[in-house]
Amino acid sequence: MENKRQVKVAVVQAGSVVMDKEKGVEKAIDLLEQAGVGGAKIVVFPEAFIPAYPRGMSFGAVVGSRSDAGRKDFLKYWKNSITVPGPETEQLGKAAKRAGAYTIIGVIEKDQEYSGGTLYCTALFFGPDGELLGKHRKLKPTGSERLIWGEGDGSTLPVFDTPYGKIGALICWENYMPLARAALYAKGVQIYVMPTADHRDTWHATVRHVAAEGRCFVLSCNQYSTKSMYPKEIAERPEFADFPEEMTRGGSCIVDPLGNYIVEPVFGEETILYADLDLDRIAESHFDFDPVGHYARPDVFKLTVNEEKQRVVEWG
Repeated sequence: MENKRQVKVAVVQAGSVVMDKEKGVEKAIDLLEQAGVGGAKIVVFPEAFIPAYPRGMSFGAVVGSRSDAGRKDFLKYWKNSITVPGPETEQLGKAAKRAGAYTIIGVIEKDQEYSGGTLYCTALFFGPDGELLGKHRKLKPTGSERLIWGEGDGSTLPVFDTPYGKIGALICWENYMPLARAALYAKGVQIYVMPTADHRDTWHATVRHVAAEGRCFVLSCNQYSTKSMYPKEIAERPEFADFPEEMTRGGSCIVDPLGNYIVEPVFGEETILYADLDLDRIAESHFDFDPVGHYARPDVFKLTVNEEKQRVVEWG
């Protein structure tokens, strides 16, 4: 595979069409085509872009109790989630091919192995030929996310070799897990994708730390979303009354392997961030630090990663 030393990337900061996978796929395809026209060869979308990161929704749950109305909310979320592979991934793959870009997009995935009842927060990877290269399922949903999403396992921790370097992803607060980061570093990740729903100022300390620690480019991608993007019957609920119109303020950014901003965080709008990455900066950054090379101490520290798929039932 020919290695290229320059690549243009695009980080898509946009809001989901909440609870509507058909329109969400249409929006993703339109944005992907825009990024392709803009010359991007790597395009990144936020966490849970299809059908939504359901910020503000309680799903009718408190400790010790779930409501019938909350189950209906989950049903709608489930119906608008996607199978992988499936018709939606086929559409997205065709769009990636038209754009000629490696594409990483956050979706909510329905389990297909057993009952189909479990949902996963997943990052999908498409090649510029439209092929679905693979996926990463979020290992540990955070807080109330655990009510609606299952946990991934070590079988979906891929890093893909491309002409622009090795690409991998961890989703949102997985990036606070030192051992998960170490696993990606050990796989040689060079373009580290961080789809997220975290729009706090403290998130950017993490983004810059990961770039400097991993000696990799980091593409952090968040949604910009408003109440108007939610179905009216959800946005007008009493529980939403105290939320601002701006539900997720963005904050997407692009950082170099020394932890410096190439594109500083952008807030308050739907937009596409572009940057031209000089991939020689990765080797330059390893001069004084390599977390799994000359700065590692395998005689003192070792990490074991279980990449076996975990199964509920093993058939003899």
